[in-house]
Amino acid sequence: MLFVGDLSEGDLKLVKAIQQLPLPTAVILGNHDHGRDHSGAVLRRQLTLLGDRHCGWSLRQWQFPPIAVVGARPCSAGGGFHLAKAVQAVFGPMSVSESADRIEAAAKQAPSQWPLVILAHSGPTGLGSDAQSPCGRDWKVPALDWGDQDLAMALDRIRKHRLPDLVVFGHMHHELKRGTGLRQTCVQDRFGTVFLNAACVPRRGSDSSGRQLCHFSWVEFLDGKLSQVSHRWFLPDSSLAYEQILFERATPLVTQC
Repeated sequence: MLFVGDLSEGDLKLVKAIQQLPLPTAVILGNHDHGRDHSGAVLRRQLTLLGDRHCGWSLRQWQFPPIAVVGARPCSAGGGFHLAKAVQAVFGPMSVSESADRIEAAAKQAPSQWPLVILAHSGPTGLGSDAQSPCGRDWKVPALDWGDQDLAMALDRIRKHRLPDLVVFGHMHHELKRGTGLRQTCVQDRFGTVFLNAACVPRRGSDSSGRQLCHFSWVEFLDGKLSQVSHRWFLPDSSLAYEQILFERATPLVTQC
């Protein structure tokens, strides 16, 4: 299970709950997670509780299932590159190129035969500059690309060694401001990497029949390859109520002679 950040405004309840989950998890903290604290104290407490579950600028991996997760810059607010004061207090000052270097270095540690997932709070630049783009600014005119420059730089560098299978992020809510529509949440670039925006806000709600629902972005791998990406809404008993398939890899046609 991957968490794309903005768990709270510095509250530790959800962090403690994640700590208790009996399954492999990886977390990247978002710009809201350090609250209004610029000293880094709140951020340090969260990082201490999460331990190696937090993968900012680092590699998290499991053998069962075999998957490598590389974290991008923690606590990003999008908009190019801005290092939050809390992040500077904990990790020290850093340039956009140095941040990209750290992401690339973590990716180089990943086993080459395993699927590579990049986990970020904000997605990279380069996915479009319209309000409905995966990282498009929708709260102010004109709309523009609000992605992270360091993540885009890191992806360019990583592609020289291998192709990331999936980049998953949040931050930019699916529903656009002022009820102007919905965001495009899944795209595949010309290299074959799939980009997934998982920021369905709020995650819990109800349908027209009054049934309570909980949203998850869902990804499946088959034989080490990304095979399906979807948004799914589950009922309280964990049964699937709705599914929106966003990406599905074509199955090669097998013929017999």
